[in-house]
Amino acid sequence: MISFFANLFGYILNFLYQSIHSYGLAIILFSIVLKIVMLPISIKQQKTMKKSAKIQQKVREIQDKYKNNPEKLSQETMDLYKRENMSPLSGCLSAIIQIILLLSVFFLVKSPLTYMSKVEPAIVEQYTNEIKQQEEHKNDPYPEITIIKEKGKTDEKVNINMEFLGLDLSSVPSQNFSDWRVYIIPILYVLTSFVSMQITTGIKKKKEEGISNEIDAVAQANKTMSYIMPVMSVSIAIIAPLGLALYWLINNILMIIERLILNRFLKDEEEA
Repeated sequence: MISFFANLFGYILNFLYQSIHSYGLAIILFSIVLKIVMLPISIKQQKTMKKSAKIQQKVREIQDKYKNNPEKLSQETMDLYKRENMSPLSGCLSAIIQIILLLSVFFLVKSPLTYMSKVEPAIVEQYTNEIKQQEEHKNDPYPEITIIKEKGKTDEKVNINMEFLGLDLSSVPSQNFSDWRVYIIPILYVLTSFVSMQITTGIKKKKEEGISNEIDAVAQANKTMSYIMPVMSVSIAIIAPLGLALYWLINNILMIIERLILNRFLKDEEEA
């Protein structure tokens, strides 16, 4: 399934690349297109979060009332969700889609010759074998990126213009510690991840205010996550090609804009 979507996204990214001949700009436009396509799901997810927050007080009242009767508790809870026309698992589908999307784009950017340029597998395999015979590339996690860098100058079939604003999007920060430029996109990615997390936890806090006495525990969990996510972001951004970090950076920026607009729009809709 992941390969299917990576291959599908590859057609879109390749179309954009062939139109503008810039891998960096193609990734930016691809991120925008993908975000627009996913907008209906994002709106539904945001509405679900708001609706879920509203019925949590009723759920807790049921839990207090029938805490000694598990069977009745389960039945009353299910009846509540039915009356509210909401499934307890309504957020799962959105989460699954996001995971599939994340992995698909990772595969796409990790192996652009296979999924984007549609280079014949025999050619990719031949160059991969040649690359891995070199001691420094024996355990290369991104052989197709290396092929583009080393073979792209002499073979047009595996050539992709990865120069973007003075940066080489095929570079991997962990393999280029001496070049300060490789840290620009990962640092921006980490900063936007932190901002995105703060916005998300901030929205959740507002929804949870007045709903439960457990808000302090939730707030503490949100605070912990706001520190963990940037650390995870640093780890991922350092070991991934800059092309992948660029996609995540643009996706973070678009996500921040989307959350702010949707939250405001849904708030106005709710007040109306």
